[in-house]
Amino acid sequence: MLKRYELTDQEWNRIAPLLPPEKPNRPGRPSKDNRTMLNAMVWIARSGAPWRDLPERYGPWETVYSRFRKWIEDGFLDNIFRVLSLEAELEELSLDASIVKAHQHSAGAKKGGQQV
Repeated sequence: MLKRYELTDQEWNRIAPLLPPEKPNRPGRPSKDNRTMLNAMVWIARSGAPWRDLPERYGPWETVYSRFRKWIEDGFLDNIFRVLSLEAELEELSLDASIVKAHQHSAGAKKGGQQV
């Protein structure tokens, strides 16, 4: 069953070839598979939660974070974003052009100046 924020099979099949090959016969503790690790990273990105709040089903947050850093350093995540952006359907692109007024002091106004 697909859990919240996880990749569908179709999404996974597009991304899987862009990730490093898995090494199932390494000595020591077996590593988590790439799909679980990527789903954990997507969960963090989509939920906005801190790493420490990662659900237990993904394994220790430190492990996911280590894999995340490794994939960034090795360029795997940049490559995924580049490839997926080339395939993006820009017909449904939406930009938010709302404006938020900031307090005058946040823009560097001097203290004691005239109030607007």
